[in-house]
Amino acid sequence: MSAHGDSRTRLCQFKNKGKDEHELRRRRVEVNVELRKAKKDEQILKRRNVEASSDEPVYEALSGQLLQQSIEKLLADMNSECLSHQLQATQAARKLLSKHIYPPIDSIIEAGVIPRLVYFLTLAECAPLQFEAAWALTNIASGTSEQTKTVVEAGAIPAFINLVSSPHPDISEQAIWALGNIAGDGPNFRDLIIKHNGLQSLLKLVAVPNLCVYSSSYQRNLAWTLSNLCRNKNPAPPLAAVEQLLPALLHLLQNNDKEVLSETCWALSYLTHSSNERIDVVVRAGVVPHLVQLLACGEPSIVTPALRSLGNIVTGTDEQTQCVLNAGALVVFPQLLRHHKSNIQKEAAWTVSNITAGKNNQIQEVIDAGLIPILVELLSHGDYKTQMEVVWAISNFTSGGTGEQVSYLIQCHALPMLVKHLSTKDSQITLIILESIVNILQMAEKTGESDKLHLIFEEVGGIDKLEELQNHSNEAVYLLSLNIITRFFSPESEDDMSLAPEATTDGYTFQATQNHSNLQF
Repeated sequence: MSAHGDSRTRLCQFKNKGKDEHELRRRRVEVNVELRKAKKDEQILKRRNVEASSDEPVYEALSGQLLQQSIEKLLADMNSECLSHQLQATQAARKLLSKHIYPPIDSIIEAGVIPRLVYFLTLAECAPLQFEAAWALTNIASGTSEQTKTVVEAGAIPAFINLVSSPHPDISEQAIWALGNIAGDGPNFRDLIIKHNGLQSLLKLVAVPNLCVYSSSYQRNLAWTLSNLCRNKNPAPPLAAVEQLLPALLHLLQNNDKEVLSETCWALSYLTHSSNERIDVVVRAGVVPHLVQLLACGEPSIVTPALRSLGNIVTGTDEQTQCVLNAGALVVFPQLLRHHKSNIQKEAAWTVSNITAGKNNQIQEVIDAGLIPILVELLSHGDYKTQMEVVWAISNFTSGGTGEQVSYLIQCHALPMLVKHLSTKDSQITLIILESIVNILQMAEKTGESDKLHLIFEEVGGIDKLEELQNHSNEAVYLLSLNIITRFFSPESEDDMSLAPEATTDGYTFQATQNHSNLQF
């Protein structure tokens, strides 16, 4: 004990001053989003156009010999005055860049082909040449940041934006695809597209009443590119651009294609993971009821980003959280918390933890939705990451709930599960559990019912766990566990009110029945 210094002096460091909503609500940190990493193959920043679509125009067949010619010969043909040679060379370059494995992007760049390809984008009199050049540049822009940079520096962005309105759907789609790859490289190129009025050109397509006349591939690429224009938070997209985007995203949320819906939900998740101001803009756009509806669709590729979007919204203010609750989101949460995909379980638990960080009437809605027994069930046998989110949810519950609400939590057998998880190797989670225990014990103490709750705590092995934590390597864990023993379970300290955690909520009425599990605060 002496190695930890004067414990009596340090006990006062752990008085419970109460937590504001910024401490209780937790936004995802970009580098810590396991869910997005898990979807890497499905939700990528850039995409190569490897295989032609079924409606690709039929161009003159190329001989095997031409495909084997050097890139220098291709460039020479591109620079010729013969339109046929230009088309054949550009098509050959496109095929080289469409290889499944190791496309020669750097070799094409080093040969100086890109400026010529960008020039071909402007030749409206030869649509096949525009298409082939757009395809080739799309694949170059799907590479590294340096490779994408060469496309941008050659002036491709304004050229592609002009092609978005091409009367040929295949050319328009290829231009949209290329802009998606460029926007996916990062905020600088994203904002450059916006600066060149690329967003307006794309939004005109969404505004078309019969967007469904376009192929499903076209609609998916459009949704994906708009999603990439919503990405990144350092810096986030310009707020004016976000306000322009939202009506289009609302329109796309009513699409019937699952990939369009998935991309649109991801776009909204990007727009809601930065600030309350941006969350407010999204909420006012009217997307929340549609996101809630999609939660119940049963398609994980849609449910995942829809849940992430709503989870981000409830990291905001109480009012923003209430918008999600008013839309009936909690009705779907029993099935989300029991979903067969552990990532969806985890996201659902994280979302609930941010709701229980709100007002006690919002905590009551969580209770009324029947979620507390499910959360306790997850603490018993859920995925580890999900269990940690549940710990946060219960901690916030004990911090902001009324006495009656915390009594219900104890009746649902949450206390034994909290004690069980004191054995976790994660010091932060241990501290969160200890704070939850302080909150519960503090309520009992203020109403003179400590003995009854202390008995429950001892019966579930709580005292033994606290004593074990006296040997914990983390000093904060040691001090807080010592504080709980000294403050609540040491007879000699009962009169030392200077060590008592300060109350954050008043007005509890605590009564005990013969059954310890029916304690009522």
